[in-house]
Amino acid sequence: MKCKVLALAVLATIIYSCASKTALATTEVKKEEIKFATVMTPELAEGKSLYENNCAKCHSLYNASDFSAEQWKPIVLSMQKKADLDDAQGQKIYNYLTMK
Repeated sequence: MKCKVLALAVLATIIYSCASKTALATTEVKKEEIKFATVMTPELAEGKSLYENNCAKCHSLYNASDFSAEQWKPIVLSMQKKADLDDAQGQKIYNYLTMK
């Protein structure tokens, strides 16, 4: 009896170890993606579009979490002038980056 149980356990272990691992893989979702997916309003979407289309012309984009809201304020203001954006567009970018 003990031999049958042991053989069954060994067989189950072999079958489990030979199973496809792709079905067990999980998808890692970034915290930032979840944050944007749950609260993206039309105004924030416009801010995101402005940020990606204007700021990426001259340099690589930073993640919104790279700077605090206080740090983003002078950055956006300075870059707004260089990108020739009006105050409303700059505010939309700021709101997107700080999620306000």
